[in-house]
Amino acid sequence: MRNAFVLEKQETKDADTLLVSTLILLVGIGLGMLFSASYHRGLTVFKDPYYFVRRQALWVGIGGVLAAMAMKVPLEWIKRITPHILLVSLLLMGICLIPGVSPKLLGARRWIVLFGLSFQPSELAKLALVLYLAFILEKKQDRLDDPLNSILPPAVVVLVLSALTYLQNDFSTAAFLFLLGFVCFYVAGVPLRYLVIFLCTIAPIGIYLLFTKEHRVQRLLTFLNPGLDPTGAGFQVLAARNALLRGGFWGIGIGQGTRKLGGLPEAHSDFIAAVIGEELGWIGILLIIGLFITFAARGYAIAYALSSPYQRYLAFGLTSSILIQALTNLSVVSGLVPATGIPLPFISSGGSSLLISLIMCGLLLNLSRQARSERGGL
Repeated sequence: MRNAFVLEKQETKDADTLLVSTLILLVGIGLGMLFSASYHRGLTVFKDPYYFVRRQALWVGIGGVLAAMAMKVPLEWIKRITPHILLVSLLLMGICLIPGVSPKLLGARRWIVLFGLSFQPSELAKLALVLYLAFILEKKQDRLDDPLNSILPPAVVVLVLSALTYLQNDFSTAAFLFLLGFVCFYVAGVPLRYLVIFLCTIAPIGIYLLFTKEHRVQRLLTFLNPGLDPTGAGFQVLAARNALLRGGFWGIGIGQGTRKLGGLPEAHSDFIAAVIGEELGWIGILLIIGLFITFAARGYAIAYALSSPYQRYLAFGLTSSILIQALTNLSVVSGLVPATGIPLPFISSGGSSLLISLIMCGLLLNLSRQARSERGGL
């Protein structure tokens, strides 16, 4: 009994306090702002003002349990089951393309519904890709100058996951998976000349696919000139911009925003940062940015402290996955890049994104304990 207490106390001590605190703040702010952003929509659409925040809280609970498990399981066990996780991810992505199995929502088949809860397999693909690339690039680290045998196989996996996501009518997440794979290759030390060849080969295909759907072209045009279609494709972009301008530096107060009352259709999900900007002002946006910078700094510090290539690649990949999503979402809301549909991790409404992000954090905390045991502190 006493030994178990000492072990538990040691595990708590080994947890990265700053990383845990940052995560708690992000999730807490997310729940609070989600309630503010979704109250009106929940009341008018579902007759329940707590509809969205209640579901999000459920995912926080499930994700928290899975994160705690991910923090404690042996990393070697994670490594062994990585091919199985990738296989499950590929199967679920394929199932989404089967009519009648995956429901068609908003013109796309991206979800699998179980027990009344919908899950988006492309979110699992983000985790599966990071796990797989850390696993395979460590195995091939001595042969990275042989592109045919060492780089091509994992590159094919990146492209297959991206292609399956694209077939779900989700160009943004497909592009994100490709970018994430590119970052993982770079971190693992793949020669730059091969990465440039890879990019130059795929980029023209990506540009062509970008222009094959009218709604993607409209997003690009309204990014360049939102006033081109102010009541259509440019409506959400202009609404987000107006929300940020109305909030100013200090904001107009929590719960006092008006754009979420129908003027910003995705106020509770992809554009929740606009609600934060309106109600908490730029000081609120800067707080969110600061928390993600802190998260990234701790994640990369953990990666640099690890001696195992597999663990180092994994820490870099997990941290980069969350950071890239956060930067993309905030850039969209700020008008710096076209609308993408990439959620703001821990804050946007969406159980799949939150669940996978929390599992990623659990693995990162697991890696931080390993780094502390190797270096005696971070």
